[in-house]
Parts: sequence; C-alpha cells; structure tokens
Amino acid sequence: MVLSFENGGDFDRARELRAFDESKAGVKGLVDSGVERVPLIFNRTWIGFTDQDTDPTTDESPHSIPVIDLRCIHMDPAWRSEIVRDVQDASRRWGFFQVVNHGIPESLLDEMLEGVRRFHEQDTQLKKAFYTRDRSKKVLYMSNFDLFSAPTANWRDTLYVTASDPSDREELPEVCRDILIGYSARVRQLAYTLLELISEALGLKPSYLKEMECAEKMLILGHYYPSCREPELTMGTTIHADNDFLTILLQDHIGGLEVLYENQWVEVVPLQGALIVNIGDLLHVRFLMLENLSELEKYYQTTSLSVSTTGYCPKVKAQGFRLQASSGHKI
Repeated sequence: MVLSFENGGDFDRARELRAFDESKAGVKGLVDSGVERVPLIFNRTWIGFTDQDTDPTTDESPHSIPVIDLRCIHMDPAWRSEIVRDVQDASRRWGFFQVVNHGIPESLLDEMLEGVRRFHEQDTQLKKAFYTRDRSKKVLYMSNFDLFSAPTANWRDTLYVTASDPSDREELPEVCRDILIGYSARVRQLAYTLLELISEALGLKPSYLKEMECAEKMLILGHYYPSCREPELTMGTTIHADNDFLTILLQDHIGGLEVLYENQWVEVVPLQGALIVNIGDLLHVRFLMLENLSELEKYYQTTSLSVSTTGYCPKVKAQGFRLQASSGHKI
C-alpha cells in the first residue's frame, strides 16, 4: 500500500482510500508499519481545515457539563424529583451530562476499556476476520464508516457490536466476548433508568419511552485512537451530532470530548467512574429549542479509547414519538 504525505500531482485520493480499506489493517496497521507522518487522506489541513473551523472562540471556557448523582433515585422521592429537574435542565441547556453512582462498578468500566484495547491490539490477521463495511453484520470492525464520503478520514478504528441478543455469544470476538456481554447487560439497565428520568422530565409517565421501545436496539462502538506523531494534522472524531435517542459514553483518562455550548467548545474532563450521557437528536426535538449541540474529539499523541453505547430505534413506535415530538403535538 502506497500512501501520499504531500499534495503532489500524482495524489489519487480515491485510489489511496481503496488501498487503505483493502488492507483491513486500519489506522493501527499504519502505525504498526512504521508510518510516522500523517497520510494526506487523514490530513485535514491540506483541504483548508483549520482550528478556527472547530473552535468558535479561542478563550478557555469557564463552563463544565452538569454532573448528576443517581445514588438516591430509588430511595427518596424528593431526591428523585430533584434529579429529574437536573436532567430536564441539562437536557435543555446542554444535551449532555455526566452521571455518577450509576450502578455500574468502576472495575467493569475499566475492564470494558481494556477489552476494547485487547481487540484493537491483537494480531491484525485475527482482526481482519471482522473487517467489513456490511452494516447488517452484528459484529464488524472498520476504520471510518464514512471513509469514502467524508472530506478527510479520522485517525480512528472502531469495533461495532449490535448488542440486542445475548444468545449471539459465539459471534463476538473471543478476546473481549465476556466483557461485551457483561457490560452491555449493565449499560442497558442504566439506559432504562435514564429513559425513566427523561420521560419524567418531559412530563410523561416514567415507563413511556421504555414502552416505546427506545432502548431495544443497542449499538456498542469501541473506538481506538492510535498514537500519532503529528496530532495537529488530524482528528480522532470530527464535529457531529448523534441522530439517535440516547448515547452513553465511556472515555478513558485521556478524554478528548468537547461540547459546543454558548459558542464555546467546552472540554468534558474525564471524571473517574462517570459516564457521559448525550441526548440524541430524536429527543432534542422534544426537549427544546436546543441549537445544534455538536461534539468534537480532539486528537492526542498518546493512544486513547472510548466506548459509545447508542440506543437507536428502528421500531415504528419510537419513530412515531419522533414525529409527534417534532410536530409539537401533545403526547
């Protein structure tokens, strides 16, 4: 595989994207092969992209996303009501919040991150068995789902797991099979709890969103951001908004997530044991008025990890909620 590092006359982007994809080795494979410079297909500066495009202001933001303690939601009705108000306020103003005392042991979170690391750092030949762009597969591994359509590729590899049927055990990668099963079961319970709180924050009965089957389809994304010698030239994840119901994000100690709030990028500082909740577009339309809160993951020189668990809804009932909410009809 031959990749260009400077924009000469012989640079053929489509050809180099195909060669990279056909290698099935991902960005980790590039790093393992000894590549020290950022290839043009990952270089955001050669297409005129600068930090000013992702940073509306250069001043350090005094804001931080809300942190909500879930410890007493099942013990004290008054405390639960306060938490519901906090969820309502955070969802309206930010679209993001962190949760602590959420019921998932910190040891399980650490093992999930380590399981993702094991998958991405195992022998390339073993990973290749899962490399595909067929999104109908329940388990797949690839680099950049939008590789052939985005202006520039991100410095990231991803393991995708549709975690809706625990009976599919043998389809999961052996190197992280047990933790995928254990983590998905616990995070689904947390998703149910969050949907209850969000339902109440919307003035609905607690079971409303769960009965609409908003958490029945769950996708786990295990992102791996290999080390980079020229981090200023590329990105781990570029600006985007999640077009789903709910995303629960586990990031390692390196962090990197930023949220756009009041025309400033606000860094989400990693909080030990916390999980980040992103209210997706399908709930934003009901919660507000919220201007497009997008997220950005800057890139660091050291290898970092994140696990994104997304609840998305192919169900007719859930899509019905979206239509009602966006049209402003009372539910």
